Amino acid sequence: MTGSPRTPPSAAEFATLMAPLGPFPRGARFAAGVSGGPHSLALALLARDFAASRGGEVVGLVVDHGLRAESAAEAGWTAAALRGQGIAARILALGLARGSAIQERARAGRLAALLEAAEQEGCPWLLLGQHAGDQAETLLFRALRGSGEAGLAGMAAARPAPQAMILRPLLGMAPLRLEALLAARGIAPLRDPSNQDRRFARVRLRQALADPGGEGAGTAALGQAARAFATRRARTEQRIAERIGAAVTLHPEGWASLEAAALGRDALAARALAALLRLISGAEHAPPLAAAAALLERGQGTLHGVLWREGRLCREPAACAPPIPATPGALWDGRWVLPWALPESPPGGEGLLLGAAGAVERRLRQGLPADVAAGLPALWRGTQRLAIPALGGAQGAGEGPWEGVRLVFCPAGGPLCPA
Repeated sequence: MTGSPRTPPSAAEFATLMAPLGPFPRGARFAAGVSGGPHSLALALLARDFAASRGGEVVGLVVDHGLRAESAAEAGWTAAALRGQGIAARILALGLARGSAIQERARAGRLAALLEAAEQEGCPWLLLGQHAGDQAETLLFRALRGSGEAGLAGMAAARPAPQAMILRPLLGMAPLRLEALLAARGIAPLRDPSNQDRRFARVRLRQALADPGGEGAGTAALGQAARAFATRRARTEQRIAERIGAAVTLHPEGWASLEAAALGRDALAARALAALLRLISGAEHAPPLAAAAALLERGQGTLHGVLWREGRLCREPAACAPPIPATPGALWDGRWVLPWALPESPPGGEGLLLGAAGAVERRLRQGLPADVAAGLPALWRGTQRLAIPALGGAQGAGEGPWEGVRLVFCPAGGPLCPA
């Protein structure tokens, strides 16, 4: 755990924590998720000074969940506090519905909103304020849920997402040190009452640790365990990457050629296959390892919305998502992003849609297998297919200058071996 107990972290110490998460060019822009609580506010201050020393800046992103009557006012206070410290701020209204699993849904919704806003603000890095106490809670929570080696590695200090790189530089920092930073600067943070509500499992675990300052022996030991598991996970991921590199060719149309003999039949091969299925399906998570191992034993079949046949892995056409409006930034099927505006606006009538290409004539497939082409994204107006951008030009009615339209294969779950 970094630093002396209850001593505010210095700018130099924070720069040391950031160093292995970079490099960061001069003028870099960072987004920071700020709740108004002591730890995220301290992160914003540290990040402001770090960015300014490199000619860059920080944008504070404040999520209003809308779950309590006071949430809008608290978000407003937080944004004003950031601006008072010279940090640009933006409020993101989430508007979550009440119901079951509210903390899990709030966590997922908050991260999605923060990532989207970071991308909109032109910030390639999203800073989050989880600290040593949060890491200890995460490890205990996952252990109680029966997580395996990867889960017991805890939260990663750096994790890629399609919109931005998620950075958690404070995972080794005792929360009392962050609170000391605010006290030294005369800032009184907000306190979320839900953090003391014993209806939530994480609150009960936090209280069971009996270490509110995050500087006790139990928290330190859990942090050491997480780091040890993280080291093992990194080694496993390196071996998976090497196995995939020897057995797989990834194609820009979002499918893979697979040499089964080079992949092997051992436990590492099953992990590699699970990672590939996650990538090609566009799913956030990989399928269960046992299911991937069973598919590996069969040598072909479907799993997780992916078809394995004749040495290729591709999206199962029947599993593709329904069409969505073809607007800039649209993510279709968890895999394909339309990053810019179409070359022309539809001249009235039905708007353009982004959906699966479906059956494609052999002469238009440019040598692609039929099942690969059927799962490619296409532009539609109603039931009329206009173009399949991955194949270039028009593969339908031929309406409009579609040759300039390109989509980016950007799976929602990120890279092959998620941190």
